[in-house]
Amino acid sequence: MLISLILIQHTFLLAAESDKIVIQVKTDRENAVYKKGEAITFQIEIKNDKGQALDWGSIHCTLSDDRYKTIEDFTLAITGKPLQVTGKLSRAGFLQCEVQFVAGNRKLTSKPKTVLAAAAVSPLDISPSREVPVDFEAFWQSQKQLLAAIPLDAQMKKDDKASNKDFEVFDTQITCLDDVPVSGYFARPVGAKNKSLPIILWVHGAGVRSSSIKRYPGYLSMDINAHGIPNGQPKEYYSKLYGKNGRLRGYPLFGRENRDAVYFKNMFLRMIRALDFLTTQPEWDGKTVAVIGHSQGGFQALVAGGLDDRVTFIGAGVPAGCDHTGMLRKRISGWPKLIPLQKDGKPDSVIAEVSRYYDAVNFAARYHGDAILSVGFIDRTCPPTSVYAAYNQLKGTKNIINKPAMGHAAPKDVADAFLAALKTHVAKAQGK
Repeated sequence: MLISLILIQHTFLLAAESDKIVIQVKTDRENAVYKKGEAITFQIEIKNDKGQALDWGSIHCTLSDDRYKTIEDFTLAITGKPLQVTGKLSRAGFLQCEVQFVAGNRKLTSKPKTVLAAAAVSPLDISPSREVPVDFEAFWQSQKQLLAAIPLDAQMKKDDKASNKDFEVFDTQITCLDDVPVSGYFARPVGAKNKSLPIILWVHGAGVRSSSIKRYPGYLSMDINAHGIPNGQPKEYYSKLYGKNGRLRGYPLFGRENRDAVYFKNMFLRMIRALDFLTTQPEWDGKTVAVIGHSQGGFQALVAGGLDDRVTFIGAGVPAGCDHTGMLRKRISGWPKLIPLQKDGKPDSVIAEVSRYYDAVNFAARYHGDAILSVGFIDRTCPPTSVYAAYNQLKGTKNIINKPAMGHAAPKDVADAFLAALKTHVAKAQGK
């Protein structure tokens, strides 16, 4: 089921001499979804800040296959009338139109910016770029066995400032692999009855930061940081870890040459250990376990669904980690662009092989619960082609929120839609 939350134009303001130039680009179809081989027209208007059509300068246009490969590249003069650019894709993917304003001999007071629009082309036909490794499940089962051998020990310190008459909040560390604990804030409603509450595990996007405190009436809620680091430290503490010479600088690519050393391995296993802790709480209803995150958090949510049968609901906003080997099918891959290209232009074969064990596409194919995803058609960090490669592998009830004019973002309307979907899921589980 496709849900389109449409923003039909994407606008940038460009300062010029005494003018502000407004460029608007939109597809000729409201939902921006087309079939393979179908003509797609991008409608372009250039106006000043008074809404008057501009009649000077030009625009440089690039049509591409979701920025993987340029299909057409040309310049059009601005004449005071709307402009149209038409293209098509013969395979499933996304046709992107990139428009840059060219001032000619006039001097601009700021550098011209790029405006993007994109169209989905048979997105439900996008398939994985590689097959699942034959020992994928055996590898991850062995990792979970190593985790299970470590006793579950949770150190919980009540946060009196964050706690109130409705919630108890605990700064919580839980034993995990390599002496790096799960580190998060656990929020528990006061006076909750045994076996009465569903679980939400919140997971983080890229970067280095403290866990957040998330209190949700009617839920056991835990937010964990991605690195097992202390919570509630001064901002400088996290900046130093992720700064130029910080030990976590560049962490997404750590260990990518060896499947046992990839940095994401223990990040994923910390999610499983967090769920071990949450599902031992007497208040858990024994039915519902949700994992929600955006970007790197969306990556983790998809992985949690594929790794842990206790997960019944995932919310994955603009998920990263999808289709690492996309270049093998001559298409774009998602963050963190795990596989480098060698001097001959071919992908590093060793890292390409390792990446298959850490591809959200392969975890999605093993998840049978409810799922809701979001995708930005002009997302340059987690491109929509890669997101749909994962979405199409999900086996359970699923929805995707199409955002044609959105880049890499987690807006409130998406967050609200995720929570609404979770409430529906919980009600269904409770037989309401």
